[in-house]
Amino acid sequence: MLAVCALSMFLVGLDTTIVNVGLPVIGRGLGVGTRGLEWVVDAYTVVLASLLISSGALADRFGRRRVFQCGLIVFGVASLACAVAPSLGFLVVARAVQGVGASMLSPVALAIVVNAMPDPRERARAIGVWASVFGLSMAAGPVTGGWLIAAFGWRSVFWINAPIIVAALVLVAVFVPESRGQRARRLDLPGQVLLTLALCVSVGVLIEGPRIGWASPLAMVGYALIVVATAGFTWVELHQREPLMDLGLFRRPLFASAVLGAMAVFVALNVSLLLNTLYLQHARGWTPLASGMATLPMALGATLCAPWSGNLVGRLGPRRPLVIAGGFTAAGGLCMVNLGQDTSVLLLLLAHLLIGIGFGFANAPLTNTAVSGLPPSRAGVAGAITSTARQVGSAVGIAVAGGLVTGVSPAGLAHASHPGWLLVTACGLFLFIVARASPAATPLARRSA
Repeated sequence: MLAVCALSMFLVGLDTTIVNVGLPVIGRGLGVGTRGLEWVVDAYTVVLASLLISSGALADRFGRRRVFQCGLIVFGVASLACAVAPSLGFLVVARAVQGVGASMLSPVALAIVVNAMPDPRERARAIGVWASVFGLSMAAGPVTGGWLIAAFGWRSVFWINAPIIVAALVLVAVFVPESRGQRARRLDLPGQVLLTLALCVSVGVLIEGPRIGWASPLAMVGYALIVVATAGFTWVELHQREPLMDLGLFRRPLFASAVLGAMAVFVALNVSLLLNTLYLQHARGWTPLASGMATLPMALGATLCAPWSGNLVGRLGPRRPLVIAGGFTAAGGLCMVNLGQDTSVLLLLLAHLLIGIGFGFANAPLTNTAVSGLPPSRAGVAGAITSTARQVGSAVGIAVAGGLVTGVSPAGLAHASHPGWLLVTACGLFLFIVARASPAATPLARRSA
């Protein structure tokens, strides 16, 4: 069951980053620039982030396996649409539908795993495996994408989903039992609409701000919409009997810090991946395959360290893995803050390795802390809130990184990316704050000691 759920998470993570390495090729194929290409990535992540919580609630009400299977089907059909997209607009819409399907996979997979393993230590290790697969998919996306594009063209990064979807559907039918939350919640449609509006407009302003001007009338309308949507969402959630997002949860320091930490980790990862892709392909003339291969150390670090982190959380609690994650992420960002046109390839590889190690160590303690902060019956919603934070971080990271280098000549791209690497460093340092708010050890670890 853990393997089946991990396979679905591999799909969700892979399609968050596999497109990154192919963006320049997609741009040439469809005749669009960097700003339009940002929407190819963020249409997926924004829709995914917006619908995760409702999908978790739907799974708790109607059955996790049923919602899981629906998500796989929607994801598969949308992937085929992406593969045959004739234009940028068609591709962006298909990517948004992909996000709808992915929203039914991520929180449900975590809920299935958590409910199947009530023992805290076993659950922590299972989350470590789950995080390892998810981390591998995110970090390995550029490598996989580079190889597929070199061999079969950019459309193959979407065709590859079809056999995985078919295998997952068969395995889910055989191995995953049906389960529901002990108490299903009503859907909060006003809250869902306002959350989607706030996220879409926020990311839209970040992407389009450099083009329309940060102080332009259109940007001002965007700011006003963000404020109104956010205020409306807060008011609705505080007055709903069964809100989409229980804002009172954020008064719990453990839960709030875990959610913010998850967002910071994914901002750092996606800034790193996009800046790496654009720098290597535009500034240094590398092929998609070569730039994807450059992220192999990141994939290696994430894969090896995520299960190790899960074991550490089970034995010692989340604080130490988070300190390690923060240190390595910050060190990786610092390696790149003076990036130049002829920076050593060894330094690039070292930076990617450090960021990958930080990413691998971060996911298990953050996920375990967030899930432990809610009752088991709310596992679907707990996983959804954490996953929402991840995808919001992904969307923000892509928008910020793209905004830094949009319209910049290849010769100036390295210098233009410096603020992005400082942001990666800051995200790593923020994990030290999250670690300080986390317990020094789990109750189980204290009893063992």
